[in-house]
Amino acid sequence: MATRLPKVDCVLVGFGWTASILAHELTEAGLQVLALERGGFRDTVPDFSTTFIQDELRYAVRNGLFEEPERETLTFRNKTSETALPMRQLGSFRPASGAGGAGVHWNGQHWRFLPTDFLQRSHIEQRYGRKFIPDDMTIQDWGVTYEDLEPHFDAFEYLCGTSGRAGNLGGQKQDGGNPFEAARRRDYPNPPLKRGLAQVKFDEAAKAVGFHPFPCPASNTSRAYKNPLGVEMGACTYCGYCEWFGCGNFSKSSPQTTIFPVLIGKDGFEYRVRCEVTRVDLDKSKTHATGVTYVDAQGREFEQPADLVILCAFPTHNVHLLLVSGIGKPYDPQANAGVTGRNYAYQITSSVDVFVDELVNPFMGAGALGQAVDDFNGDNFDHGPENFIGGGYLAAWTTGGRPILQSHVPDGTPTWGSGWKKAMADNYLKSLSIATHGSVMSYRDAYLDLDPTYRDVYGNPLLRLTFDYHDNEIRMSKFLTDKAEMIAKAMKPRAMHAKPRKAPYSIVPYQTTHNTGGAIMGTDPRTSVVNRYLQSWDVPNVFVMGASAFPQNAGYNPTGTVGALTYWAAEAIRKQYLAKPGPLMSKA
Repeated sequence: MATRLPKVDCVLVGFGWTASILAHELTEAGLQVLALERGGFRDTVPDFSTTFIQDELRYAVRNGLFEEPERETLTFRNKTSETALPMRQLGSFRPASGAGGAGVHWNGQHWRFLPTDFLQRSHIEQRYGRKFIPDDMTIQDWGVTYEDLEPHFDAFEYLCGTSGRAGNLGGQKQDGGNPFEAARRRDYPNPPLKRGLAQVKFDEAAKAVGFHPFPCPASNTSRAYKNPLGVEMGACTYCGYCEWFGCGNFSKSSPQTTIFPVLIGKDGFEYRVRCEVTRVDLDKSKTHATGVTYVDAQGREFEQPADLVILCAFPTHNVHLLLVSGIGKPYDPQANAGVTGRNYAYQITSSVDVFVDELVNPFMGAGALGQAVDDFNGDNFDHGPENFIGGGYLAAWTTGGRPILQSHVPDGTPTWGSGWKKAMADNYLKSLSIATHGSVMSYRDAYLDLDPTYRDVYGNPLLRLTFDYHDNEIRMSKFLTDKAEMIAKAMKPRAMHAKPRKAPYSIVPYQTTHNTGGAIMGTDPRTSVVNRYLQSWDVPNVFVMGASAFPQNAGYNPTGTVGALTYWAAEAIRKQYLAKPGPLMSKA
């Protein structure tokens, strides 16, 4: 029997980026806000001390910041004809666990999606015709535009102290920035990070083949910075411990370094850790949430009443909660009907390793220290002759050449023994990698639902993921990889090794944690779970944050757009919903 607790105005499920932003915004509006986090509490001091956090074995190999598949996992299959099996160890993606969520371990690669990304279907139909879109591709417009989100992109960048160089200020192109980006109201709050030899060589080679390189936007601060909340951050020291690590230098933007110092201790805010939310509670009409039920670390079950419920967990966890709570009609791929679980998407990556004679020093890096090319992202080029939809960026990143996992060796190197050791010794300081980071469209047969066989410790069915790469994405990724090879050849290397992405998709090797979809946004309740304000069509006092709202995935990393959407939704809640609780859009 669950213990009923005193009611709060708003309960947030999860305590990462989206929950932290919402907690600050809604407490400023006078609400009593509670965040429930399934993991433990972490803060810069003492958890990310540089004498403790810079441990590649603990965090990058043994996954110290991530969820434990023994406690929470999903099942996976490539096709509906296959039997899904549980993911027993973390592989292709690594969901976070603990206060700060993925904002603790991300690299800080902070992008804005392109204007055409938000108008995916209508733009493609207008430029290339309806027949250009495959019959089984379920892409759609978002229901918001870049112009809607631009002020909120700006707010998130200034919260994070993002380092970069504008390429388009108010419609005027700026030298040195990304010439393909949309207009922004002002420059980044901080200048770009210092470049390493990898970025210099990439820049020279990309220009030599006619491309337009620029410094990647980085939420690793290039200098001391005080954000709009008054929180001070330090300059990045290029220690190389960003990806999969917390930052002990107050340099990488995370909830801990940007919001927690102001949020924690606010009279209207409370958080509880090691609390696993098992369902959203609904009234008899199933159209109003009464709160959530959760289980604490002692196994005790509690009912937490709330006027407003906001899901702020990892995308797959948001969808799982919606499905087990009965919010939104579950998606049926056979009938192509229903919404919850629809339009799951991922990201597709590849790389070209480049071996040079100069000392590159891969160890001194930062999570978003990179030089990129955007010529082939989104619809920045003519897709007609290429016969695919989507695109991505090319970049030379130096995120830190940590010795256990970085092993750039020439093609043909033995996989073990003295030959492998010699190749590692010869190439560790004289190699770099050009990465491609591409979009993935949504398809009728890529979705999330409840597994009919496996259940979790609470008796709920596990989430089941059905996904594979399609020909469209494989062609697009090969196109990007070929462009990366052009840049690599222009570096005049002594050797190079292309690593194209191939089908089928495997959930075993790590690729990227960028899962999207399943609770997608839109303006039609027949094809979306939430409306343009991220509000549930069926249960109006439930909002769903994060990349689960993406109708398909763009070529960029998602966090910048997740942050912008969060500020967009927070504004709608404060200015519209709180004044008149109820649907913010009509279903008609």
